[in-house]
Formats: sequence, structure tokens, C-alpha cells
Amino acid sequence: QVQLVESGGGLVQAGGSLRLSCVASGRTFSNYDMGWFRQAPGKEREFVAAITWSGGSAYYAYYADSVKGRFTISRDNAKNTVYLQMNSLKPEDTAVYSCAAARPSGSSWALTGTYDYWGQGTQVTVSS
Repeated sequence: QVQLVESGGGLVQAGGSLRLSCVASGRTFSNYDMGWFRQAPGKEREFVAAITWSGGSAYYAYYADSVKGRFTISRDNAKNTVYLQMNSLKPEDTAVYSCAAARPSGSSWALTGTYDYWGQGTQVTVSS
């Protein structure tokens, strides 16, 4: 069982930055693929970024086209934490952001069904 707790959301002006954190319980955090998703009001939950484990100390990051070049996903396995650094924020980035954990399975890291555990989410609001 893995529990995920996000923090770092808030209200920011367009062009500003926020860093989201997601702390995971459990001893095998380093073996999990981690993802960030977001859901805006009236919209489907969508993929934002993922950092996947490829064995040993190899991790790879992937991004939705809408955030590529502005957002950076990273992880600190010693702290059981995954981060999402969000720069150059836009009003359309407003959403509830949730982190998720998946045992590596070969399934697409961009699909919600791939993930086994979810956090409760943190609100990000970007004003124009």
C-alpha cells in the first residue's frame, strides 16, 4: 500500500511559478513510476508528466505537449518525494493536480488506468 500526499498548490499570477511536492509512504518508492495529472472543472483528468523507473538508477521523464519546456518533474528517492516545478504558468494550467504511483508494468505512463495509487490533489489557480 502506498499513500501519496501532495502540497504546494496555490494562487499565482500568469507567468509565475509553483513547485508541487508529493510525498509517498512505503519502502519501495524508488521502484515506482510516478506521474502528475490534472483536472480542470468540467474536464477530464489529463496527463501532465511522468518519471519512470528503468532499473537501477535510471529514470526517464515524459511530458504532455502542453507543458513541455515549462514544467519539470523530478524525484528524490531518499525523501520519497516527487516534484513538479511549474514555470511560466498560464490561466489554462488552472486545475487540481494529483500525483500517482504505478508499479512498472509496461503500460503507458500517460493513462490514468496505469496507476495504482493516487493522492488527494492540490489546487493550482493561475490568474490572468
